[in-house]
Amino acid sequence: MGISLTKVGIIGATGYTGLELLRCLLYHPEVEVTIATSRQFVGKKVSALFPFLKEYNNLILSPLDPDRIAKQTDIVFTALPHQVSMEVVSFFIKKGKKVIDLSADFRLKDPTVYEAWYGPHKAKELLALAVYGLPEIYSKKIRGATLVANPGCYPTTAILALAPFLSKGVIELNNIIIDAKSGVSGAGRGAKLATHFCEVNENIEAYKMCIHRHTPEIEQELTQLAGEEVKVIFVPHLIPISRGMFTTVYTRLIKPITSETAHTLMADYYRNKPFIELLPPETAPKTIYVRGTNICQLGVKVDRKSQSMVIMAAIDNLAKGASTQAIQNMNLMLDFPEEMGLKTLSVFP
Repeated sequence: MGISLTKVGIIGATGYTGLELLRCLLYHPEVEVTIATSRQFVGKKVSALFPFLKEYNNLILSPLDPDRIAKQTDIVFTALPHQVSMEVVSFFIKKGKKVIDLSADFRLKDPTVYEAWYGPHKAKELLALAVYGLPEIYSKKIRGATLVANPGCYPTTAILALAPFLSKGVIELNNIIIDAKSGVSGAGRGAKLATHFCEVNENIEAYKMCIHRHTPEIEQELTQLAGEEVKVIFVPHLIPISRGMFTTVYTRLIKPITSETAHTLMADYYRNKPFIELLPPETAPKTIYVRGTNICQLGVKVDRKSQSMVIMAAIDNLAKGASTQAIQNMNLMLDFPEEMGLKTLSVFP
């Protein structure tokens, strides 16, 4: 008698995050992708469209038919645009399915905050049910969750960088600057002038300075960690690489500490966290060392003359910033080992 595998559906399988889910789930020994949807490529074989996914030779892209998907799955990843996702998620929750949503629709707990940044929310009744899917902080809640709101890529780096120091009360809460840089894949797979090769190549630019939609998500989670309100200056940048994210966070110390003490605080906070790679003091993370992995590399340096601390984080924005983190959440929800299917190495150079 064959082993019964968990049946997985991917809604929105031909965007960058959907394709990354397909790629990474091939390494998972306990699941099988039974259905994958696409609005543009209905009826096409995944392996024909994307030869690097040749193992999916029998998987044909389907239209978004919620009833059919519910019958063929145990757990569903929704990789749909913001506001589109909420109605689909609501349907699957009512059908008793576990859902990991990669949009922003269930990340913000206050619906008025969501509506100020994204627009009307049509599934407010699910906001209290949703668990914010940052496993290094909320693993216990994720284990019992029905609906997980997978974090944004920028918030993942910012929160993981700051969490150890907010929890210990060593930094000022009104003096945090987050300078983040993302590869072009973070803008999605759709054609846009701003992400054409000639527009991006040999160029670095800031965008949506201090008005980016990830700002309230970052502040919500940092406030939760600090126990009092945190406001940040957040400036994202687009850089000419396909995938990868590097975030530098500038903070002011409440009392003097050394780089070694800061390193120890971070090491203690992330002890036994398999996907946190804390680098030795004086060493900076590199995006090339985490490409295609679920690793978040962290580094920290104290500038004693100014009583400031610089914290650095590097991830793959499509992996730990989206799809592999979603699989990490799935492992927790299904009571699988947290690292299952995610022990991959970066490709260098």
